[in-house]
Amino acid sequence: MTRHVVERLGQRGDGIVEAAEGVRHVPKVLPGEVVDLAGTKLLRVIEASPERVPAFCKHYDACGGCKFQHWSEEHYRTWKREQVRAVLAANGLSPEIAPLVDAHGAGRRRVSFHVRKLEGAWQAGFMEQKSHDLVPLDQCPVLVPALQKSPALAAAFGPLLGDCDVALTAAQNGIDVSVRAERKATDKRSPALSALFHEQSILRLAVNGDVFAMAAPPVVRMGAATVPLPVQSFLQATEAGESELARLVLASKPKKARTVVDLFCGLGTFALRLAETMPVTGFDSDRAAVDALVKATRITQGLRPVTATARNLFNAPLTVQELKSFDWAVLDPPRAGAEAQCRMLAQSAVKHITYVSCDPTSFARDAKILADRGFSLRHVTPVDQFKWTAHTEVVGVFSRK
Repeated sequence: MTRHVVERLGQRGDGIVEAAEGVRHVPKVLPGEVVDLAGTKLLRVIEASPERVPAFCKHYDACGGCKFQHWSEEHYRTWKREQVRAVLAANGLSPEIAPLVDAHGAGRRRVSFHVRKLEGAWQAGFMEQKSHDLVPLDQCPVLVPALQKSPALAAAFGPLLGDCDVALTAAQNGIDVSVRAERKATDKRSPALSALFHEQSILRLAVNGDVFAMAAPPVVRMGAATVPLPVQSFLQATEAGESELARLVLASKPKKARTVVDLFCGLGTFALRLAETMPVTGFDSDRAAVDALVKATRITQGLRPVTATARNLFNAPLTVQELKSFDWAVLDPPRAGAEAQCRMLAQSAVKHITYVSCDPTSFARDAKILADRGFSLRHVTPVDQFKWTAHTEVVGVFSRK
């Protein structure tokens, strides 16, 4: 038995253990705990922290999907908020930081399972943490009720398509399934795949990006609008998360704002809600998402004019001249952030910015770009949409005179 003391938690939530042979990053331990290790693998907790609680999922010890089910809610929330504060402080930023918003709601409405053959049987699950070994699942309690037993559905594609990844989305009107597999299966004459589609009452089945069969187009609600869901298009992980992020964006609307640009608008998470009170111009690189947003505006009554254009804002950000038309900008970029667009915004006449980010590190980098050109980061709200993981989203509100 080797005894090691967990010194602290790293940015990704792993315990830091300083051993004679070097620093080890150990998952699912807490500061101050004495643990027995084999490399970075936790064999057992010798002396547990008073902050440790029983995990609610029977697969938790092996599964790499969640990271913090063993930590008490109070201390977990404090850690997440502190991580946001620390990364902002490292970039010279010290805004007011609101309490962490719990946005788990009924659970995650999107999930992607790996499907592999283990001991002669096809299984679906997540990879073990720090490993490529599959942990088979029969249920997942962090998902919405409609998806909690979806590993069995995902595993059913193994005999038909071989090793594959199966993404499932609980849309408003049913389950949308998209499969990535090495084996092609777009032939409409595939009787086994057709049978599975009908037996499982799947709303739409896509294989390698092509629609194989569809009972009805999947749709989601965004504010007053009903939006058709493109295959594998981005969607907020939880309905509660989408609602909370939208609430924070709408609450940040400047009193005198008359024109707004929604950058990285996607399906219209914010644009469709903003359009209930003001005209909106949106841009996103995902053409299918932009088309879905435009279609939603056409079938929704009572919205102000919405203009949406497909444009890669990483390679071709809106210029200072183009930004002259707007007095408020809303951003919701991917994890990489929006550095190029923020450099344009920093030089523009735009006075108000609301920045939604799924990565506090890239957000802090971009926030510093804005701060260096006269913007004040008034406040930041951390949002916990990916509960029991190390991921935290933030909504930052900027303004300048």
